[in-house]
Amino acid sequence: MALSTVARLLIRVEGIDAQSEHRGTAKVDHAGAEHCSLAPGSCAFDETHLTVPKSRQLQRIRPFRRSLFAAKRWFGDQVSRQICSHHRRRLRRVGWERALQPPVGGWASGEPPMRSGNTVDVLIDGVQALPAIAEELRQARSHVHLTGWYFSPDFALERDDESVILRNLLAELAERLDVRVLVWAGAPLPLFRPSRGEVRNMRERLIKNTKIECALDAKERPMHCHHEKTIAIDDRVAFVGGIDLTSESGDRFDTNQHPPRVTVGWHDACARIEGPAVSDVAEHFRMRWHEVTGQALAPVRPSPPHGDLEVQVVRTVPEHVYTAAPRGYFTILESYVRALQAAERFIYIENQFLWSPEIETVLRDKISDPLRPDFRLVLLLPSKPNSGADDTRGVLGDLIEADGDAGRLLACTLFAHSGNLADPIYVHAKIAIIDDNWLTLGSANLNEHSLFNDTEMNIVSHDVDLARQTRLRLWAEHLELPIEQIPPDPLQAIDELWKPISKEQLERRQAGQPLTHRLVRLPHVSRRSSRAAGPVTGILVDG
Repeated sequence: MALSTVARLLIRVEGIDAQSEHRGTAKVDHAGAEHCSLAPGSCAFDETHLTVPKSRQLQRIRPFRRSLFAAKRWFGDQVSRQICSHHRRRLRRVGWERALQPPVGGWASGEPPMRSGNTVDVLIDGVQALPAIAEELRQARSHVHLTGWYFSPDFALERDDESVILRNLLAELAERLDVRVLVWAGAPLPLFRPSRGEVRNMRERLIKNTKIECALDAKERPMHCHHEKTIAIDDRVAFVGGIDLTSESGDRFDTNQHPPRVTVGWHDACARIEGPAVSDVAEHFRMRWHEVTGQALAPVRPSPPHGDLEVQVVRTVPEHVYTAAPRGYFTILESYVRALQAAERFIYIENQFLWSPEIETVLRDKISDPLRPDFRLVLLLPSKPNSGADDTRGVLGDLIEADGDAGRLLACTLFAHSGNLADPIYVHAKIAIIDDNWLTLGSANLNEHSLFNDTEMNIVSHDVDLARQTRLRLWAEHLELPIEQIPPDPLQAIDELWKPISKEQLERRQAGQPLTHRLVRLPHVSRRSSRAAGPVTGILVDG
């Protein structure tokens, strides 16, 4: 039987199996085979049926479900191995196999290298990041270069007394300096958003009657995109992070308090950088602009030292996309593998997705065979990602199984709450902090898109103060506590605050009671979840 046929069969049965976990009764024919209620004509229905209690139904199908689970587990493992083998072969062909098998710890070995003499301000949520971006844009003297997945010309960067609209601010700047915007050209097939046509319309709305230059980058790998979000101003200051200047799929302007707002809330972050690392951000834009437009920009002016932090700009640039980078760059992947392997006490990850089998392997090894018995892995993920939910749950199922009853793994999500109201907060941030001595922040998700196929940019720092203060600020927000009330030992904070708070809130949600806290243990994490669907989806989109 073909791989695709097996995949469809297992995924379909997996969906039926999941339905049986949530029904109080099920219709069963005299042979004991459960019937599903999917689309009309999707399965036969024997009108000679019995309605039986759930307990009897589960007794009848339990052996079948055990066998099905084993089959799904075997199939998912086989597909994951094929994905990993494919990646190893691919990176070996272009001389990047070291990204998958680097030394433990240290900086990524690719270009650009680590730069000394920087300042980094981590800006948490739109309320901190967007006004800071607007203020730096207003101070521009020479040029402004922006990259993004998508832009909304009417997006408001400031929302106090008078809104500051993105198109209007860039248009004002373009009257006296060069304003260049480089955006993904959109999905070639209109089945996905934003489509090529939608991006062309956006570009027209952005540049009409202005001097703004906007180029559409269609040099992507099939089924992938340009996902980085950067701003370089005068080769003096740069922003790198996960915040798109758009309301597409959700309004990025949210506060640290995250009040319910009917629509989905938004948790995100970006970094403001000054110092020599800014030149690396600016040079990357210069390379891409030339590849897309053929226009050679002036050489980047070296950014002078501005602080004492060591920072490395790391990237994903797929091979054979740009002539200037024929072998590509995979330093985000290398950085993650180095740092995760070196983890000793705890790993804290905020990410939109978690479906990379390479990352899963390292995390599974860490929690199943830790250097310390009190090792902790904390994951903050969306409760309902726009895509990849099944894959994320599949990875979590594997990690839960590896953890057993050791209590080393905790997966949580966020909800905005007030009285009886509770709205999901979409976790779009891409942050990892390890042992309070390593931090990365940027645009890269922990999936195959970001680590192998999309263009992405992160920063990495090994500065203890920056990592610790960023963690404390994030945890103060999620735990709804002043920083002073968070235990200095992160393991104590996890066991005494994260675990009981998130457990209680999940129980309240399951009981239909109002939330009293925004931190909720991630629901519907099952050891059976998406054992087949996750890896299959990954290999279908990876190419």
